[in-house]
Amino acid sequence: MFRIGNGIDFHKLVMERIRPLILGGVEIDTELALLGHSDADIVLHSISDSILGALALGDIGDHFPDTDMSLKDMDSKIIVRKAVELMQERKFHICNLDITIVAEKPKIAPYRDRIRSSIAEIMNITVPQVSVKATTMEGMGSLGRAEGMMVFSSILLEKK
Repeated sequence: MFRIGNGIDFHKLVMERIRPLILGGVEIDTELALLGHSDADIVLHSISDSILGALALGDIGDHFPDTDMSLKDMDSKIIVRKAVELMQERKFHICNLDITIVAEKPKIAPYRDRIRSSIAEIMNITVPQVSVKATTMEGMGSLGRAEGMMVFSSILLEKK
């Protein structure tokens, strides 16, 4: 049995380094930052939602509500590892994961391989199972004005 899940996440981008910009567990060298309740790693949030969606278990807000102040500034690796744990409890494994980052800045290409490796390590899968792509909005809309970033991910799970 196969299950497909999609995840999407948006965060507001600010032009001041109020916290490190982390994507897929990798700190990006930039003065930009993402606002959020946790560490605002939108890549890991999107991945977590794709796993939870494939399993019909809601979304990360159900499991890690942003109203819970004990979760403030938490490491998003905890979120994705919990989603993987729930997947494994149900006897599924990951076939592949496809991620698209939509951002005008910073440029993702210099970090792509590190992000793929980081995600594979966090999720205990192989790098060839992880695809990371990036695109821009060509200046259109709020994302095109670099007011935020978006990540979309799709995952294919197979029952063991």
